[in-house]
Amino acid sequence: MLDVFITSRVRRKIIVVYAKYPDFKTHVRGLAKLIKEDAGNIQRELKRLEKSGFLVSEKHGNTRLYSTNKAFPIFKELQAIVIKSQQMSNKGKALPDQSQN
Repeated sequence: MLDVFITSRVRRKIIVVYAKYPDFKTHVRGLAKLIKEDAGNIQRELKRLEKSGFLVSEKHGNTRLYSTNKAFPIFKELQAIVIKSQQMSNKGKALPDQSQN
């Protein structure tokens, strides 16, 4: 359902990870491995999400770690949308199995 509102597949995956796990911190390559997407595309989306205020970053040596900005004005609402969207997706997948019984 989020794909209707957030058209970038990579951005959608990133938002889901950081909304569901607000204490999660990772670098570009770690996130690329987690969501199975190209690090270059992830880097671009992380910069956009940081510029919007949804993410914050801090530099540790040569590595930049990204985390959720819990003070983002619509963070709680976005988090609720992500969770509800995933619940709806899971229910939608379960419906065909239940109707066959």
